Amino acid sequence: YVDDGSRDGSVKWLSELALQDKRVVLVEFRRNFGQTTAIAAGIDHARGDVIVFLDADMQNDPADIPMLLAKLDEGYDVVSGWRKDREDNALTRNLPSHMANWLISTVTGVRLHDYGCTLKAYRREALTGFRLYGEMHRFIPVYANSVGAKMLEVPVRHHARQFGKSKYGLERTTKVILDLIAVQFLTRYANKPIYLFGGGGILLFAAGFVGLVFLAIRKLILHIDILNSPIFIISVMAALMGFQSILMGLIAELLVRTYHESQQKPTYTVRHILRNGQVEQ
Repeated sequence: YVDDGSRDGSVKWLSELALQDKRVVLVEFRRNFGQTTAIAAGIDHARGDVIVFLDADMQNDPADIPMLLAKLDEGYDVVSGWRKDREDNALTRNLPSHMANWLISTVTGVRLHDYGCTLKAYRREALTGFRLYGEMHRFIPVYANSVGAKMLEVPVRHHARQFGKSKYGLERTTKVILDLIAVQFLTRYANKPIYLFGGGGILLFAAGFVGLVFLAIRKLILHIDILNSPIFIISVMAALMGFQSILMGLIAELLVRTYHESQQKPTYTVRHILRNGQVEQ
């Protein structure tokens, strides 16, 4: 259990439970840090090969956990809950959620109906290799997919809120969009940033070069002044910005290579190795 700065007496009850049952682990934060940080702490302190996320508001039903675990036994690495019959306000919760799910699925290519459902089951190896920060918890399936995790979404039960008050609403839409941009960069270009910066840089440099060639031809044929032309200024700026973008990509490449070599972090993930007739984890 992770207590994210609650004030409802949960810590006292969970502390007593942890003293009675050695299997129970309680992580108590000094203050509220948010859901993403709480999930990250849960991953850090969990010791099992399978990790299941579940909110304490009881809107998700713990009775669905065995179903998720059964699907993991079928060979999946991630089993994500889908609140198909969601018991929330249609305007302030369901509509923004549908829009966010559509946007994330479209941009990332990882098709899920319900990114916001906390009830998910993971094999531990699907959660290794990345750190959670900000409000990135909803994008964990995207990270898992980027390392080749086998994923499944299943309908789960959902109940009307009886405990606590939701802090989610329309204001989260902007954060979702910004987080989505960050996730796309981290999952697609973290290992090869030159593809992002260099690609855009080449287009800008080429546009600027074409513009300058066009002006040079006009100068030679029509003998007109080109230095005061808006096209000249735009072309020069485009070429310089393109060149600068390519340089940024090269610097980013050096930083990525330094990071991987200093951390001795591989650029791949392994499901298992079969050697001498035996499977190595």
